[in-house]
Amino acid sequence: MTFVAGVDSSTQSCKVTIRDADSGAVVREGRASHPDGTSVDPRHWWDALGAAIADAGGFDDVAAVAVAGQQHGMVALDADGHVVRDALLWNDVRSADAAAQMVEELGREAWVARTGLVPVASFTGTKLRWLRDAEPENAARVAAVALPHDWLSWRLRGFGPADESPLGPDLDALATDGSDASGTAYWDPVRREYDGELFEAALGRGLRVAGGGASTDGAVVVPRVVAPDEAMGTLDGDVELPGGAVARAGLIVGAGLGDNAGAALGLGLGPGDVAVSLGTSGTVFGVTDTEVTDPSGTVAGFADGTGSRLPIVTTLNAARVLEVIGGLLGVDHDALGELALQAPAGADGLVLVPYFVGERTPNRPDATASLVGMTPATTDRAHLARAAVEGMLCALTDGLAAVERTGVAVSRLLLIGGAARNEAVRAVAAQVFGRDVELPEPGEYVAAGAARQAAWALSGSLPSWSIATTTIPADPHPEVLERYRAAAA
Repeated sequence: MTFVAGVDSSTQSCKVTIRDADSGAVVREGRASHPDGTSVDPRHWWDALGAAIADAGGFDDVAAVAVAGQQHGMVALDADGHVVRDALLWNDVRSADAAAQMVEELGREAWVARTGLVPVASFTGTKLRWLRDAEPENAARVAAVALPHDWLSWRLRGFGPADESPLGPDLDALATDGSDASGTAYWDPVRREYDGELFEAALGRGLRVAGGGASTDGAVVVPRVVAPDEAMGTLDGDVELPGGAVARAGLIVGAGLGDNAGAALGLGLGPGDVAVSLGTSGTVFGVTDTEVTDPSGTVAGFADGTGSRLPIVTTLNAARVLEVIGGLLGVDHDALGELALQAPAGADGLVLVPYFVGERTPNRPDATASLVGMTPATTDRAHLARAAVEGMLCALTDGLAAVERTGVAVSRLLLIGGAARNEAVRAVAAQVFGRDVELPEPGEYVAAGAARQAAWALSGSLPSWSIATTTIPADPHPEVLERYRAAAA
C-alpha cells in the first residue's frame, strides 16, 4: 500500500490527511491551529504544518505530498529569503482603495480580458499596490512574491533563510500552480502566463519568473507555474520541520493548489457540478472547459487544479455569521441550529444582511451588517438564529445565480464545509437554493484534493476516489430570498 498526503493550510488551521494512493481511503489525519487576524507572520503556518504532520503520525511512510492553501495572501520575501512583513490575507481589506484605483486605470473589461477577474481588496496584486504606496521601504526590500501554498511548499522542500533551512534562500526554486496564480490579478488563465505589465502596475517594478534566466535590475521573482500533474521537486535530503517531524529524502512534492481548487479536486467536480462551501468565507464554484468572463467582477474566472477553469464567487461572511450570532446568543453552532428550526421559513420577516467584516461579493469592503424587520414577535432568540442561517445562505444563493449567468450549467449542487453539518443549514439550503442539495460525507475536501494531486504526481495518472453523498430534497421558499434581496439592496 502506497501512502500520499494532502495539506490544507487554511485561514483558521492546518489540516493534514494521509491516504491510500489507490483508493483514497483515509489512513490518519492531523491538525494544528493558526492565529486569528487578517495580517499574519507566515512563521505561524510553518509551525502549524510541522505540528499537524506530527499529529498525523509523521511522513516516514508517505511517498508524495501536495499543499493546498488559502488564496491571495501576499508573502513578500527579501533577497535572503526572510519575510519582509506579515502576510496580508485574502480577508484583509486595507487595499480596497488600491483596487479601485487599479480598476479605474485599466477598466473592468480590460482586467477581465487579461486576468479573468476585476481587482478587489482580496487579490495579491491590489495588496502589492497598497504595499508600494503605504510602506515604500518594505516594498523596496521585496525580492520575491509568493502565496501561502507556494511559500509552504518552498519551505517543505528545504528552502528558506540560510539559518533556518538546509538549502538556503534560493528564490529561483519558488513554484506554484495555475489555480493559485490565477488569483493574483497578474496572471492570465487563458494564456497561462504572467502579465508583467500588470505586476509592474501593482508594485512599480518588473517581474522575473523563477528559474527563468538572468535578472534585470529591480525585477521581482514570482514562482514558476508547474503543470497540475507535475512535481515541484523531490527531496534530496531530510528536512526537519518544527515540532520534530521530518520530511524524508525521496518525498515527492506536488504542484499544490489554491484552497477552492483543492476542494473541487477532492470532490471530483466535473462539468455541471457546482459546490457551495461554508467555511470562514463562503464560496460558490464549479468546473468548466469554457472561458469565463464577468465584467461586473462578481464571478472570478480562476483556473482549477486540472487545467480547466474554476468560476467562483466568494463572500467574506459565511460560518463567521453563525459564530457572531451564536456568540451573541451564548450558544454553539448546533444549539444555534436547533433555535433556528424553531422559527418558520422567512423568520416572519426578520432579515439579517450579514456584512460583519465588510463584503467582497458584492464589493462593499466598508459595509456593516444590518438587521431589519424587527417587531415584538420577531425579536427573540429563535427568529434571530433563523435570520442568521438564512442571511448567510441567501448571500451565496445570489452567488450561485451569478455563476449561472456566466453560462455555467448547474445539474448538481453540493454543500460542503463545517457549517454544512448543521441540520438547520441543510434544511434552509434546500429552501433558499430551491433545488436538491447533495451532501458529501463529512471530510476535509481541500486536503483530500491536495492528496489526490500528490497521487497524480506520483503515478502520472489522476486517481478516481469515490465519495458517498446524501440528498436533501428541494423545498423552495422564494419569498425568503426576495426579502433578503430587498434588505440588501
